[in-house]
Amino acid sequence: LSGTLNGLFWHAHEMLWGFVAAIAVGFLLTATNNWTGLNPLHGPPLGVLALLWLLARVSFLLPGSPAYLLGCAADLAFFGLAIVAISRSLWLSKSRNNYGFAVLLLGMGVSNAAFLWANAQGADYVQLMHHLFTGMLCMLTIALLIARRVVPFFASRAVAGLATLDRHTRSGQWQVALAVLAIVAWQLGLNVPAALLFAAAGGITLWHLVAWKPWAVLHNPLLWILYLGYFGLALGLFSTAAYVMGWTIRLSWPVHLIAVAGFGPLIIGMITRTALGHTGRMLQADRAMLASYILLLLAIVFRVLALLAGTATTAWLHASATFWGLAFLRSEEHTSELQ
Repeated sequence: LSGTLNGLFWHAHEMLWGFVAAIAVGFLLTATNNWTGLNPLHGPPLGVLALLWLLARVSFLLPGSPAYLLGCAADLAFFGLAIVAISRSLWLSKSRNNYGFAVLLLGMGVSNAAFLWANAQGADYVQLMHHLFTGMLCMLTIALLIARRVVPFFASRAVAGLATLDRHTRSGQWQVALAVLAIVAWQLGLNVPAALLFAAAGGITLWHLVAWKPWAVLHNPLLWILYLGYFGLALGLFSTAAYVMGWTIRLSWPVHLIAVAGFGPLIIGMITRTALGHTGRMLQADRAMLASYILLLLAIVFRVLALLAGTATTAWLHASATFWGLAFLRSEEHTSELQ
């Protein structure tokens, strides 16, 4: 790539603030409407939001400073519009339990601005990856909040033996509080307290997973794919703790455990599950959906192999990227057909 945002930095930026952020904003716009009865964006303003997102994606691929500046402006405007719209609906409805989503989305927007500014100033890899990981940790906390609500809800409705599954609201509040405090401590350079807080949040996440009886959903792909994603978030928190402590672990470990093993299954699981629910279909994965899940599992396996391989990673990376792309392409084709 020949743009101002090129190579590795383009990949890192676009996967988090391009791809994952679009999923998060889309989910939160819909969820905020359900929580508050107020539609944050619809009609032309929603179209503007989509166009801002698209303009940023195209601009970052083009060479030259004007294209980069246009991409930066569009991308930051995308976050600004989304944050204002969601915050307004939450504020007007006094939905205090959900204020955290707006704060964490703001954290993603601010870290995005810091990343883009640092890249324009020619910052080094360490500084840029610091901003990336800050944004990723904000997104991780959003994912914890969402998954703790939807995973037990879906499981309790689908499996008779899980009808009384607890959402663990109180421990979930501690989980998110610990994650937020950990992010703040890490930003302040308090690495040991931050590592302990990340590990504690990971422990609560793992405890939730066990309490939700994962063995009871192994026969249901629509559920085990979500459980897998929650497990990926737990692994990401533990590896983050190890990285922050300065142990011999590269940043690539927590980044890809969170993104590939955590966000990936949760995203693909949610879009296929909701496509069925919103079209009135039976809540049962067919062969096409199962194929997507298996392809994603292969992407996770090969990405971990690339982390273990040290320097000879090219083949594993290509394999992981291929399986990842095929998984989401297959899922996109299937959900579009349903709709």
